[in-house]
Amino acid sequence: MAKTDTRIQKKNQATIMQAGLEVFSQFGFRGSTLDQIAKAAGMSKPNLLYYFKSKEAVYTALLARLLENWLEPLKAIDRDGDPVEQLLGYANRKLDMSRNFPRESRLFANEIIQGAPRIGDVLKGELKDLVDEIAVVINGWAAAGRIKPVDPYHLIFTIWSLTQHYADFDVQVRAILGGVDPFEGAQSHLDMTLRGLLQPT
Repeated sequence: MAKTDTRIQKKNQATIMQAGLEVFSQFGFRGSTLDQIAKAAGMSKPNLLYYFKSKEAVYTALLARLLENWLEPLKAIDRDGDPVEQLLGYANRKLDMSRNFPRESRLFANEIIQGAPRIGDVLKGELKDLVDEIAVVINGWAAAGRIKPVDPYHLIFTIWSLTQHYADFDVQVRAILGGVDPFEGAQSHLDMTLRGLLQPT
């Protein structure tokens, strides 16, 4: 029978994961240390090592949770729904993730920039398979005249660019906007851009 973690153990694991997210999203995997994570978690390094055997174990656990959350909005696209509204809904969910989980987005971006050494198999496997499935749906919508003809892969890349940018380049965006909340205008711009790109004339 598998051993179940106690409430305190689960709480400590969650604390370490949050500390790891804070450290990794700021310094990247290579620039981060277990000492930094332990300090951010408010615990000793030996105590941290009781829950996670290495820095990589914390990082891998964070990426696994992140990828699971990242794939959910794409899985939620309904092939039987209104195409424009479904794709706009997906884009808005991605924008909400950038607004609410910017550190997670930057962690993911750092991993990709480094060549995705720890999630390359997932990108080429589960993510690619899911994007391929959605591409078939998008092509079907276009063939039926329900949206304008569009390359489905580049459409998805465009949605990622229009949403994740606000998290990954937060400092640059806010500097240019002079402190204005970038998300106040991002959603209306996203809506206008995608409707213009997708709605059949």
